[in-house]
Amino acid sequence: MSTTGVWEHEEVVLRRGARSGLQLTVAAHSRALGPAIGGCRVRHYEDWRDGLADALRLAKAMTLKCAVAGVPFGGGKSVVALPPSASPELRLAALEDLGELIGSLGGSYIPGPDVGTGPEDMVVLRRHAPQVFCLPPAHGGVGSSSAPTAVGVLAALRAGARHVFGSPSVAGRKVVISGFGAVGSHLATALAADGAAVTVSDVDDAKRLRAAELGLGWVHPDDAPAEPADIFVPAAVGGVLSPEVISLLTAPLVVGPANNQLTEDSVAHRLDSQGFTWIPDFVASAGGIIYTLAREIRGLDHAGATAEVEGIEETTDLLLTRARSNGTTPLAEAITLATTRTKP
Repeated sequence: MSTTGVWEHEEVVLRRGARSGLQLTVAAHSRALGPAIGGCRVRHYEDWRDGLADALRLAKAMTLKCAVAGVPFGGGKSVVALPPSASPELRLAALEDLGELIGSLGGSYIPGPDVGTGPEDMVVLRRHAPQVFCLPPAHGGVGSSSAPTAVGVLAALRAGARHVFGSPSVAGRKVVISGFGAVGSHLATALAADGAAVTVSDVDDAKRLRAAELGLGWVHPDDAPAEPADIFVPAAVGGVLSPEVISLLTAPLVVGPANNQLTEDSVAHRLDSQGFTWIPDFVASAGGIIYTLAREIRGLDHAGATAEVEGIEETTDLLLTRARSNGTTPLAEAITLATTRTKP
């Protein structure tokens, strides 16, 4: 089923996979700047409608991310709702189904990896889709975008630290990272190397040993926001910043790669009114797309693409300066910038 003109999205396509029988969603929020791009998320949802809602939220965030980053693409997302303990065979069948669905859209949506997928999964999608991002290097892509995503978060963090603490340095700062996955682990090691005291958390308790080997502190995920800190880094799934969580926060600076961190936009005003500086996630997490597009579309080398990712520091500084001058929030300024760039 394809539904056009619902919500604020340009196109939302729902389909039950012929091979897998699973619910598939592709959401294109905007193509004003170019084809919609966004990751392919494969995970378990209690109800397939939760997967649809996730796709809608994430596609909108991708539109904002692309616009603020200044890249000529719109925002999209694809989601596969897996049952609990899905077999590898079922997962593969679902990816084949999704690739076929994406291929039927004629290049108007271009996927890349997201939660639950990686570069090797893009090889499966590429069998059916005209273009995908982040294929393994052996297949002509840049592979995982986790490292450049982390580079972008660190750039945003430096700008935030300069505004909050008067210096971009994290030396001697206490940093709590909620989510010790691919991006979170890159951030942890980089921040520790720069002199920060880093504590991490993750729903996978088995990662505690790895954290200990790296000399990092550990805290239970439920307790991470309340852990005394200078900087709180949401690096897991979204929806972590609610009014209840904000009442527990201690870190004056909040910046991280997790998508859709706020439970609702009004939380941005609550953060600001209570003295917290929050860098919008779609600003801080743009390093992956900036790097990938620079390499795979424009042909830049690693150094050139990384330099463009570092530009997130300047963008963040601009948004924080405007928010302070205009008496608004960084979120409001980021949305204003994105809206300006996506208008005809």
